[in-house]
Amino acid sequence: MSHSHTHAPGESHSHSHSHGPPQPQAQPQMMLPTPDPASQAIIEADFRPVSLIVAPEAYAVFCQDHKSEKCEICDQDYVGLNRLAKILATNPAIAAPPPPNVVSRNLSQAVNHTKEEGNTLYKQKKHPMAIARYTMAASIAVQRPPWETNQFMREELSTIISNRSAAYAESQDYISALADAETVIAVRRNWSKGHFRKAKALVGLGELQEAKEALQLGLAYEPTNAELSAFSAEVEKMIQNGDEKVKDEA
Repeated sequence: MSHSHTHAPGESHSHSHSHGPPQPQAQPQMMLPTPDPASQAIIEADFRPVSLIVAPEAYAVFCQDHKSEKCEICDQDYVGLNRLAKILATNPAIAAPPPPNVVSRNLSQAVNHTKEEGNTLYKQKKHPMAIARYTMAASIAVQRPPWETNQFMREELSTIISNRSAAYAESQDYISALADAETVIAVRRNWSKGHFRKAKALVGLGELQEAKEALQLGLAYEPTNAELSAFSAEVEKMIQNGDEKVKDEA
């Protein structure tokens, strides 16, 4: 059905209206970019099909032969993938992972609160209880979503483990103190406190020469660090005097 209208004196304009059912609109087709041949060749060369089991109720996948999410025999590791899947599945409000500069505020508060409980117990010389709180704080810290910046977790975790190393040293468990110090160095190598904690543990074990080397490495990162310099001079004096052990003062 069509009809005409006169819109202004001396000007006529006709158009038609369709009163039938609306016609479907053609959907624009998305043009996919042409893959780069060199990149495609690398992907195809690296591609290796694997046999796996999908467990929808657990939001996880496992290797088919051994029913494991991390299988050394099959050389398959789905731990990170399964963790991300569970986080997204149990938090339906998350439409997509947020950018790395978004930090879980509640988790940060839980980590800091638990760590401060450990610090209070440490000052009260309740070292076994302090160790327990530091361990709890560390277990919370490593639960950060995988899309959060890794540097933030490293700084947070290294501080907690450094404090636990000090608590172990005060309990004269120098092996555990050394293990924690090594962890701190592995996580945050250029931080002086990890090298200081390592030297303290080694002195407790009577390994003065190794303690001296640990301090020298720490000073290579922070040449003006007063804590490292003072303890280095103390260790050097112990070596000259032939001392085997010194009471830890961490």
